[in-house]
Amino acid sequence: MKSKFSVLINLLVLQYLAVLCVSQDFDFFYLVQQWPGSYCDSDKSSCCYPTTGKPAADFGIHGLWPNYNDGSYPQNCDPDNPFNESEISDLLTSMKKNWPTLACPSSSGETFWSHEWDKHGTCSESVLDQHSYFETTLSLKQQTSLLQSLKSAGINPDGSFYSLEEIKDAIKQGTGYTPWIECNEDSSGNSQLYQVYLCVDTSGSNLIECPVFPKGGKCGSQIEFPTF
Repeated sequence: MKSKFSVLINLLVLQYLAVLCVSQDFDFFYLVQQWPGSYCDSDKSSCCYPTTGKPAADFGIHGLWPNYNDGSYPQNCDPDNPFNESEISDLLTSMKKNWPTLACPSSSGETFWSHEWDKHGTCSESVLDQHSYFETTLSLKQQTSLLQSLKSAGINPDGSFYSLEEIKDAIKQGTGYTPWIECNEDSSGNSQLYQVYLCVDTSGSNLIECPVFPKGGKCGSQIEFPTF
């Protein structure tokens, strides 16, 4: 009897550990937002406005990406749970405004959102189901208010140049957390403000200081904030 009881206890412990592992299968999120002016100014041939028209001159969501503390990340975690637009039908108006696609050819955004869910979102589904993943990301975008933070510091998207520290300090002042800034280059070789990374805890609820920053996308000494 004791032997069977011990086996049962062991099985229950293993089940608990399995659930615990599933709920802790990544360490944090990157919330990545993109300046559309820099996307389009880098290679105009690859910039197409959505079928709904030109997006607002504001940072748009690129994605919410699960990551590990060592700098690596999981991807394409559940091919059996593909993107289903009907699950976010109540979010579509906000998605088109805040998470627009600029890829060519022009589209409504479904392909972009599908890619983000399939590659990144499925790796967080132990915490966020499909609807929660997109709803949470939209909420985080509103919470961070990047453009307002920059404008409040006198950093405007009018083609002017700023230092990396000026940009980082403005965003930290506005959000409370240190961002990582990714730059690309315009056709003249100028470094421009392209993407802003902030880190979020595994619940998707709270901004945190980044355990590790990405590599690549380095910025020059002066960074252009192009118009859009």
